[in-house]
Amino acid sequence: MAKYIFITGGVVSSLGKGVAAASCGALLQSRGYTVHARKFDPYLNVDPGTMSPFQHGEVYVTDDGFETDLDLGYYERFLGVKLSRNDSVSGGRIYWDVLNAERHGDYLGATVQMIPHVSNKIKEYIGRPTHTDFVVCEIGGTVGDIEGNIFLESIRQFANDVGRRNVMFVHLTLAPYLEKSGELKTKPTQMSVRRLLENGIQADMLIVRTPRILTVEEKEKIGMFCNLPAKSVISGVDVDNIYKIPLAYDSQGVFDIMAQHFGLPHATGNMAKFIKIENYLDADLPSVNIGVVGKYFDVPDAYKSLNEALFHAGLQNNVHVNIKKISAETFSDSDVEEVDGILVPGGFGTRGVEGKILAAKYARENKVPYMGICLGMQVAVIEFARNVLGITDASSTELTKKCTPIINIMADHDAENMGGTLRLGAYPCVIKKDSLAYKVYNSEQISERHRHRYEMDISFEDEFAKHGMIISGKSPDGRLPEIIELQDHPFFMAGQFHPEFQSSPYTGHPMFNAFIAAAVKKAGLKE
Repeated sequence: MAKYIFITGGVVSSLGKGVAAASCGALLQSRGYTVHARKFDPYLNVDPGTMSPFQHGEVYVTDDGFETDLDLGYYERFLGVKLSRNDSVSGGRIYWDVLNAERHGDYLGATVQMIPHVSNKIKEYIGRPTHTDFVVCEIGGTVGDIEGNIFLESIRQFANDVGRRNVMFVHLTLAPYLEKSGELKTKPTQMSVRRLLENGIQADMLIVRTPRILTVEEKEKIGMFCNLPAKSVISGVDVDNIYKIPLAYDSQGVFDIMAQHFGLPHATGNMAKFIKIENYLDADLPSVNIGVVGKYFDVPDAYKSLNEALFHAGLQNNVHVNIKKISAETFSDSDVEEVDGILVPGGFGTRGVEGKILAAKYARENKVPYMGICLGMQVAVIEFARNVLGITDASSTELTKKCTPIINIMADHDAENMGGTLRLGAYPCVIKKDSLAYKVYNSEQISERHRHRYEMDISFEDEFAKHGMIISGKSPDGRLPEIIELQDHPFFMAGQFHPEFQSSPYTGHPMFNAFIAAAVKKAGLKE
């Protein structure tokens, strides 16, 4: 039977519950245990797919084609696990399931209520089999949120159902520092834990976000008022990179607290992979400058997986990567004159597209390493059609109906796994031998995750190839272009998919690794 760790938060949002959950899982993995992760969000959207990146950050996509909260990216990257539609559950999805079951007659005419029907549905998702030793579940929002109360009630019930020693409650709080008085205030933490207790949940460990390590006296005070041992109060200090957090937790005995609670043998963990990352971060290494031409820079998390993938590739190439954020809406050639590589990420809608097309043109003409993701592939294709093939009205039907449609909706998409009209999730891609893509992946068949609606029209393939842009990756049936590349260029490669979703801090991702290697060469850092 799996054991469960529930991560809750209080005082304010954005305390880092996702990273805390992933880090606790990483400590368990370092001792040889298998770990799965789940995220429960109380908001009423059925899933994050329709939520604006300006409000919610990026939409993360799983292999099985589910649009999820970005925290699932933390879990997959930290833990090296594949998650699914069962691992990102919103309040809206819970109510949707319950109401559909009621309409279907599944409750046999009973009065449908929050307890037991909604709480049972939440517990059903929590307890779905994972075949792992541990399941780490993050509960989104903060204690006291109206929509979150039923989730707290559900995990309280769940602990009674499976046995209290099989469940651990970890609570993140805040201890603000008041500069005027020179005091670290513990009262917000006390009040948050008290609110948690009102929901029938006693925290087994507290992670207190503070600007500095808590003193022994502060930990004892918090422990006394929050009804737990002082040793179970952890200082959640700020670090300059999230991959240092498992080491910070390990140094404070977080695994020992979990081991004591669950009755596990105490053991020293193998933290070598995190030590390697810490050494890289602290090393004085050369840097490359990458211009990212996008439009969601007002929200730090809008390109979370992309930023992570660039960091991972820097780690694999032993260089630091400086990201220059360039607005696609105001793009000019001067924005990229000093960069070592240009990356155009995905996006939806018409805003900023012409700037992205200009970025692809600059990279092509000036032999600057170029990587395109999803829309970044489409703009590269449109630019080539306009300026090399002479199809001056080449465009996408997403942008305008009055064009030669180089990019269009494929009418006979596989509708079963598309989320409406989107192509979502992992799809296979067959790679042409003797291509840059084959050198990058070192494989004839790969699988990458998609989130898009429009495709390049493959009927233009021969005309493009005559002028030097080849389709080097296709769907297995040969109908859908997946990867394009320029032959007479140091590195110009783009994919219709989102490779950032499968990048890992421990291995990077082949396309990102190769892109940064090309930028390193462009910068003159390596022959």
